[in-house]
Order: sequence, then C-alpha cells, then structure tokens
Amino acid sequence: MPAVRPGGERAQGPFPSEPGTLLEHVSVAVFGIDEDGRVCHWGPGARDLFGHEADEVLNRPAGLLLAGGPEEAARLTGRARTEGYWRGRLTARHRDGTDFACGFRVFPLTGAAGRSEVLGLASRSEELDRVKTNLAFLDALFMTCPVGLVMLDEDLRYVHLNQALADMDGLPVAEHLGRGVDEVMLVSDAAEFRRMLHGVADDGVPVIGALTGLRPLGRPDQDQVRSMSFFPLTGAVGTRPGLGGLIMDVTDRERAILEAAAGRRRLALLDRASTRIGTTLDVGRTAGELVEVAMPEFCDGAVVEIVEWMDETERFDPARPLLTRRIAFGTILPPPADELVGGVERVRYPPGSAIHDMLRTGRPVSSAVDAAFLARTVIIEDRARLIADSGVACILVAPLIARGTVQGIALFGRSAHRPAFTEDDLALAGELASRAAICLDNARLYSRVQDISLTLQRALLPSAQATSPYADVAHRYLPGGRMTEVGGDWYDVIELPDHRIALVVGDVMGHGVPAAAAMGRLRITTKALARHEVEPAAMLGELDALAREAGIELATCLYLVYDATNGRARIASAGHPPLLVRHPDGTVRTFGEVLGVPLGVGGFPFRTAEIELPEHAVLALYTDGLIEARGRDIEAGLDALRAELGRPAGPAEPLDAVADRVLASLLPEPPADDTVLVLARVHRTPRRPPEPSR
Repeated sequence: MPAVRPGGERAQGPFPSEPGTLLEHVSVAVFGIDEDGRVCHWGPGARDLFGHEADEVLNRPAGLLLAGGPEEAARLTGRARTEGYWRGRLTARHRDGTDFACGFRVFPLTGAAGRSEVLGLASRSEELDRVKTNLAFLDALFMTCPVGLVMLDEDLRYVHLNQALADMDGLPVAEHLGRGVDEVMLVSDAAEFRRMLHGVADDGVPVIGALTGLRPLGRPDQDQVRSMSFFPLTGAVGTRPGLGGLIMDVTDRERAILEAAAGRRRLALLDRASTRIGTTLDVGRTAGELVEVAMPEFCDGAVVEIVEWMDETERFDPARPLLTRRIAFGTILPPPADELVGGVERVRYPPGSAIHDMLRTGRPVSSAVDAAFLARTVIIEDRARLIADSGVACILVAPLIARGTVQGIALFGRSAHRPAFTEDDLALAGELASRAAICLDNARLYSRVQDISLTLQRALLPSAQATSPYADVAHRYLPGGRMTEVGGDWYDVIELPDHRIALVVGDVMGHGVPAAAAMGRLRITTKALARHEVEPAAMLGELDALAREAGIELATCLYLVYDATNGRARIASAGHPPLLVRHPDGTVRTFGEVLGVPLGVGGFPFRTAEIELPEHAVLALYTDGLIEARGRDIEAGLDALRAELGRPAGPAEPLDAVADRVLASLLPEPPADDTVLVLARVHRTPRRPPEPSR
C-alpha cells in the first residue's frame, strides 16, 4: 500500500495492496514509527482509519493515535522491538476525538540510513470480527452443506466446489479444478446450458432453479436431473470475475425430464448417424463409420461383420453354423477388450447362438454375457475366456438387412459400469443397423460394378505389347482410386509393315461399364484399320463415324505412325493432350499443331501433320489423368511432365525407369483418375531384341 513520506511524496510500503485482497476489503491502516516515537510513514488506509491527513501526522508523536497517549505508544513500539512481532487490541483515538477498539500488528524493521523503525498495521476490531465470522461460516458451509456449491471463472472452469458436488459428479474435487463444465458432465442441451451460464456471468442476471438433464462423466451409468441456481461474482473478497452456483440432484422428482433427455440423445445419435454413415462407397469405411458413431455414447465396443452366404438367394437355415467376416471394430475398454474385438477376421457361430436367435426373428436381441451365453455362442474356448476377461457384461446384436437380404450383423457391447441394454436401446440399435445396412449394400453393389468394369477394361486393353526393332516401348496403365469409377482410357502399340510402328492413346469420356465397352470398340477398330495402312487423319475420321453410330458422345484420341526408313512420324489428334518429344540433348518439344475436335462430335475434318524425329528421340503419349488434378491447372501439369521428361539421362536409360519416375512424381496416391502413359524411343536402325517392358 502506498505510504506518504515527509514532503508529500508517495513511497511503496512493504505490504502493497492487491485488488481483491483481505487488506483492501477490511480497511487496514499501514503506518510507521521511527526511533524517536514519531510517525514516519502514513498510508491511505491509516488516513481512513484515524482521520488524519499525511501532513497533519507525519513527524508528530505517535501517541496522538492512541487513547493511552505517548506512554501507550512507547509500550507498543517497545514490544515490537523486544518481541520481534506483537499483535493485540488497544483503544485507538480518531482525529475527531472519539475512541474505538482496534487490532494492531507491529514489528521492527530497518528504515532509511539504517535507522530502526516499527511498522504497524491496524484495523477496527468489529471489521476483523465480521470477516473472521464470515470465513468460518463459509468454511463450515463448504464442508457440511448437502447442496452442491461451486465457483466458476469467466471461462466456465471450476475454481472451487464442495464435496457434495464432487460426490454428485463422481470425481474428486481436485479433478474438477481448472476443467470446463463440459469436461465433467454431458448435458442434454449443452449449447443452451452454456448460453445460460454465459448470460449469468456477462449480464449479471441470476438464474434460479433451472432444471437440467445431464450425465456426469464420472458416473456414466447415471442420468441425472439437477436443479441449478447461478449468480454472478462481482469482486467479493478473494474472488475473481465469474459466477457461483447452488446445485441439487432432483432426479427422482424429475424422472420425466430424464426420459426426455434420453430421447433427445437418441435422436441426436440418429441424426449423427444419418450424416456420418455412408460418406463413401467403400464397404470397410462404411462399417467403420457405424462403429465410430456408436461409441462411446451408445456402447463401449462395437464390431461389424459381413455374412458369407454361398448365394444371396440362400435362405437362412438355423440348423447350420453361420460364417461371418469381421470388417470393422473398435472399443474404449482397456485390454484385453481390444484383442477381443480385433483379434479375429472370420467368425463361426454354432446353431443355437444369440446370432441365430436374432436372424430367426430379424430383430435385434440382447443378452447378458454369462456362462449360458458363452456356451451357446462362442465355440472357441480361448475366445470365451477372452470375453469373460474383457469386462463386457452385455451384448446387443442387430441385423444389417437391405433389400430383404441379411448383409451382416452389428454387435454392441457394454461393460458392467453401464446399465444393460433396454427396449429403447434395442429399437435404437435397429435404426442404426438399418441405416448402415442400406449404405453397406450400396457400397457392396458399387464395388461389384467397379470390379466388373475394371475386369472388362483390363480384358480389352493389350495383354502384351507389340514389339519393333525400331522402337523401344514402355507403357503404363493405372486405374483411378477405389472411390473413382473405372474410366475409358486406352492405348495400343501396333507393328506395321515396311519398318513402321503405330502408337495410339485414347480416352472415352465417362466411367463404368459403358465407358469400358466404348473403349474396347474404338481400340479394336483402330487395330483393324491400322493394318490397312490408313492415314492418321482418315483413321480418326473412321473412328468418329463409329463413335456417332455407337452413341459414344465424346472421346479423344492421338494416333501416330513412325517410319524408320526416313525418321519421320505422321500424327493426327482428336481433342487429345499434345504429343511430347524429348530430344537426345534433353530438350522437350510440345507438338500440338494438329489438335482437332473429339470423336463423336462430327462435322469437322481431321488433318495429318508430319514431323522429323532425331535418332533416340523419346515420344510421350498420355491421357489427361496424368496432367490434370483437382487444385492444379492443366498447364501446370504439362509443365511438370515436360520437366520430368527433360531430366538429364543418357540414351540408354531404360524407359521403364522413366515411366515409373514420371508416374511417381505427377500422380497422387491413389490416383484420382485413370491414367495411361506410353513412352517410345525411336531408332533409324534396327535393334534386337527390343527393350523389355511390363
């Protein structure tokens, strides 16, 4: 607290006042007495307590502060110097002549120039008694009150609470401190609850008896209804800004609110399921999303298994074992629960198991994990022992049914620390399983179509490339990622008479079986026409006519014939990305002078251009999947391809290595679209045998 020295300047005393401290709220006077018994320090609190301004009391005898006069002042300073510290009560005198009871604390210290001084602190006795009484009452209240008491800071973190509230939450007092309210309890309407608390803290308007449904995270098996009253803290002694609260557990009285809160949680879970299950057309990912949605609110562990029917039309026979394949699992329980859910891929359930009970009715069933359940459901002794040791106390099994067919099963487990599954839980599990089953079936059907398309496309692409003594060829075909439908990318290498070789790359717009079938028609036609020595422009004209007759709306194609007798190539293009040519000195040229309209458009002639190729030049033909990607301009992709092709390399560098390097550099993992790359190093003189290629 600032002290006033002679001359009016302020000096910092040994006990500065801090906002919110006890000294600030009890009107503590700080003063000093020198060796001559005169007042040498005088703080604002001393002025308020004794009534004297600093210039009226500094350098005057300290006896004017006490009813006993100089003698009492001498005894006071003498006790401080002989005892080192003294506290007690004396009768003080105010400036107006009135006397009052006052508590003193005095002790010696060394002042300026080594002089001995006595520092004194004084407060009215009735104020000290009032504070002591209040503190004693508050201590007793926090220790014995059966109502929950809490102090929260402005960020709604726990600052202080009593044992009664800690018992309600199922967590020790120390584990509350510093944590937010939403880290300790799961409120049914968390957003509204936080708005209410912030309203009290920010606006200063108390809330009385607000009923709130919640589940303490320290007691996950207990849903509660609490009556809550909150009020703002506005700088009371020893406090920070925030709010205080009184909390009572009124669960038994408000059972209806509890049931409504449980209903809202079920609806919220179903709402999350509708948005989070089925985000992709991948079977494994869809099953994993069901597991993620169910934990930890609905269960402590979950698995999804696909039924391995011999035939989709096969009817369930309860007299036969059931074989399943586990494709997703998860648990929040400690080991060995993780080994229980994830330690097996294929499962065999004997006749009479709980899973058979579920499939017989087509409705979810639940069962306690006891000896009877293990005996009829788990046929492997080690697995039965693992279930018994895992902490799982009850299991709910729900069928995954779509289009009238059982696709699989979902199993949900709870530990003994949570209540057993209820009829409402069975209904909720059925809803979750039904939604997941539709998504799983869509993903399964999509995967089947993908497999058919990919199989068709691979069957129509070259199984072995043609060889030529005048060109070393390497080619690559990469299908798009699993989430991308198979496209219509194709290529071919055709050996022709008279020391010639034809290279062709095309791309049918669209995906799936139609694109693969259209690609096959164009490739077969190209190969047949090439053997009749059709000029490149005429070749594209024939392909364009075929595309229009077959209903192929849009396709691109680049057709090139290299003649080793003169080192020249004749080229025609139907809207395809341009040919790139790497010269032996490493320069890369883009040849795009023959760009025409795509196949299937019709009405526009194609033209043939001729270029001269130096010995050992490398030709690069490709589809747009190599240079075009989300977030990257096609020109940037072309620049990257030119840079990769132009990297220093000798004429003997294997083209396979170049192709692999280009794909690794330009394509994401997995590729976003189908990609074809054909590299050909041309020669004027024959080379035997040609460079091997995959």
